[in-house]
Amino acid sequence: MEVLTLETPGGGIHAVRRRPETTSAAQSPIVLLHDSLGCVALWRGFPDRLAEASGREVIAYDRLGYGESSPCLGPQPATFVADEANGTFATLRESLALERFVALGHSVGGSMAIEAAGRHADGCEELITVAAQAFLEPRTLAGIREAEAAFAEPDAMRRLARYHGDKAEWVLRSWVDNWHSEAFDDWHLDDALARVRCSTLAIHGQHDEFGSLAQPRRIASRTPGPAAPSLLPCGHVPHRECPEALVAIVAAFLSHP
Repeated sequence: MEVLTLETPGGGIHAVRRRPETTSAAQSPIVLLHDSLGCVALWRGFPDRLAEASGREVIAYDRLGYGESSPCLGPQPATFVADEANGTFATLRESLALERFVALGHSVGGSMAIEAAGRHADGCEELITVAAQAFLEPRTLAGIREAEAAFAEPDAMRRLARYHGDKAEWVLRSWVDNWHSEAFDDWHLDDALARVRCSTLAIHGQHDEFGSLAQPRRIASRTPGPAAPSLLPCGHVPHRECPEALVAIVAAFLSHP
């Protein structure tokens, strides 16, 4: 495992590279984009499992304001999903000289992966979304409000601070406030999905608390395919709830010629 700090105008970005024991230089690396409360550490053992199963290098990074990356000064802009592709993700790609890559994102990280695949179509070979949001629906907002209420418990905030330190309150408010802002009233990724040119696999938990099956179906129907999403018997966090099944699905998808 290689730990890196990438310098950006906004501050340092924490990144980790994991290489399997045997890999081929011809296989492009997988870049992981985390969810709204996530960071590199919260992928837990998934990157290592994925690297070994796929035979590819796996790169994960903390967005600015999250995990071990520098704090983000001021509130997160309402355009943060679209901004990631030409912001930190672009810096990561340039700094690590990623000519070709696979984008894999979880939850809002999946939404960002869609943006990255479209805006970096010259290099994105495959796109994989896991529990991603393609449009705003009532279930998303209800799930966020329920989670926000749970964070009223001090132990919950202490657990969040374990991963984000003094940035924990900013991380929580960025999630809750942005999704409930007027700017997100009619939010969707239809334009971003239309820019995707690579093979796309939409993975979703059948019991996802934050998004119905309409989410992966829209992603699958508006990208080059497969035409149907891949469903798992879990909730919103497959890499924790059923990591072996998730790794197997991703590895099988990437092994197809």
